[in-house]
Amino acid sequence: MLKTLIFPLLGLAFGLAAPLAAEERKVVIELYTSQGCSSCPPADELLHRLAQRDDVIALSLHVDYWDYIGWKDIFGRPENTKRQKAYARVSGSRTIYTPQMVIGGVDHVVGAKPMDVADLLEKHKSVPVLVRLSANASDGEAVITAPEPGKDIGNTVIQLVRYRPEATVAIDRGENAGSTLTYTNIVTAWDVIGKWSGDGPLKVKAKLSGDDNAVAILQKEGHKAILAAVELR
Repeated sequence: MLKTLIFPLLGLAFGLAAPLAAEERKVVIELYTSQGCSSCPPADELLHRLAQRDDVIALSLHVDYWDYIGWKDIFGRPENTKRQKAYARVSGSRTIYTPQMVIGGVDHVVGAKPMDVADLLEKHKSVPVLVRLSANASDGEAVITAPEPGKDIGNTVIQLVRYRPEATVAIDRGENAGSTLTYTNIVTAWDVIGKWSGDGPLKVKAKLSGDDNAVAILQKEGHKAILAAVELR
């Protein structure tokens, strides 16, 4: 019944024909999810739809705190759980949950509520772009650059995120036992590679190995607003 209600709405809220205008930002959506959570599959499918948009960078961060109930998430990372807990502390929350989406680094929403997600996405797309972030990959090295913003952006961290575009998993035990589920943009590493105050142009380099895709994210220090994000080409 849930799928029947959700997916007609998805066609309206998350149509794939959303062009990326020159002044628009790419909105980062982080989904905190788990293969051991029976409420997560609709959110995983929603993230798959979001990932097809030109104006969104959608990332799945699998947590490890549901592993005890019968199925160990093969993509679960304690680092993802730590990041989710940091967001909770910043927002003043004492609890974390799945499925949770964090949009633009500041807004938290249940990941299986497409219309709520759509409203927050439109909100973040309307925020003025302060930083023009660029990134490229060549000869095993990532190079991230940006011109001086001309406005005070505060202290920021430059992060390099690696992810697998897609994987399908047959789940044998736990709440989703018997299901075969497909996951999108599965985070495999999330590293801080530099800091920047906006006082002068940005240029930072980092080693880039393996076949996983990569995205550079500029975020205000302390797990606050994401100012810019760009996929490495």
